[in-house]
Amino acid sequence: MMVLSVIVAILVCLIGYIYRSLKPPPPRICGVRHGPPVTSPRIKLSDGRYLAYRESGVDKAKAKHKIIVFHGFNSSKDMEFPIPEELIEKHGIYFIFFDRAGYGESDPHPSRTVKSEAYDIQELADKLKIGPKFYVLGISLGAYSVYSCLKYIPHRLAGAVLVVPFVNYWWTKVRQDILSKAFDLMPKNDQWTFRVAHYVPWLLYWWLTQKLFSSSSMITGNPALWSDKDLEVIKKKSKNPSPVMEKNRQQGDHECLHRDMIAGFATWEFDPTELENPFAGGEGSVHMWQAMEDRIIPHEVNHYISQKLPWIKYHEVSGYGHLLTAEEEKCKDIIKAIFV
Repeated sequence: MMVLSVIVAILVCLIGYIYRSLKPPPPRICGVRHGPPVTSPRIKLSDGRYLAYRESGVDKAKAKHKIIVFHGFNSSKDMEFPIPEELIEKHGIYFIFFDRAGYGESDPHPSRTVKSEAYDIQELADKLKIGPKFYVLGISLGAYSVYSCLKYIPHRLAGAVLVVPFVNYWWTKVRQDILSKAFDLMPKNDQWTFRVAHYVPWLLYWWLTQKLFSSSSMITGNPALWSDKDLEVIKKKSKNPSPVMEKNRQQGDHECLHRDMIAGFATWEFDPTELENPFAGGEGSVHMWQAMEDRIIPHEVNHYISQKLPWIKYHEVSGYGHLLTAEEEKCKDIIKAIFV
C-alpha cells in the first residue's frame, strides 16, 4: 500500500511538472496592474486589444505617401529604418511603425494568424484616418503581414514591399525540392524548432525554454547565422545599444516571439504563388528585396516566388546579409523604388 502511495505521489508530481513546463506564464500586459507602463500612443481595436504605434516623417495631413512598416522577429515599432530627411520631404512620406501583437506595448493576440494581421493593419489605418489607400512594408518575419495584406485587403494598398522576406517551409505550391533544399541549409536546431512550431505549436513554449539543448539560433544569437556585413552592424550596435529595444519582449517571450513563429509557420489558407496582382492597371507596384548573403532567409525560395509572380519587382542585393535595413543607402533604394 505504501509503495502504491509513493508511485501515485510521484506520478502526480510528474504530471504537475509536465503541465508547468508546457504552460506559458501569463503575459505581463501593458497598462494593467503589475504590468509595464504604457508610454506610446495606442489605438483600440474592435476586439478590445490595443496596438501601440509611432509616427514619423512629414505631417499626416500634408503627406503624399503613407507607409505602414511591419517590424521583424524580436523587434518593435522602435526599429531603425534610416531614411534621410531630404528624401522624406521630397516625396512627402508619412510613416507608421507599430508593435505587432504581443511585442512592445501592443496587447497579445493568442489566436493570431496570418489572416488576422491584415485586418489589424486595416483597422489601424482607419483609426488613424490615413485614407483609403496606403503602402505596406514588411521586414523579415514581418513580411508575412504583407502577404496577408496582398491576399485579404489588396483594395486598400497603394504599394507593397517585402524586405528579406520570411519563408514558410510548408507552403504548398512552392516546389518542394526548392523548399527542402533551403530547409536543409538551416542549422539542425532551427529545423526542429520550425517543425515544432508547425506540427505541435502547443509544445513550442517548452521547446524554446528547456535547457537540455539549444533550440533557436535566432534567439540565442548564433553568429553562424550572420554574414560578415551583418556582424559589422551587430558590433557597431553593441557599442551603443538602444534602450528602447529592451521593451520588445517585455510582455513575455511567448506572447511575441513564440506566437509570431507559430503564426508564420502554421498552415496558411493560401500560398504566395497564388496571389493575384493587385495593381494590374499599373497604379502601384510590389517589390521584393533579397540580400544574397542572407543566411536566415534562403534566396532560392524568394527567387522562385518572384518568377511565379512576375509582377513582383525582384531586387537582389549582393554583399549584404539579413540586416539589410541597417544601411541608409539600402533603405533609400527601397523607398525610392516604390515611387518609380
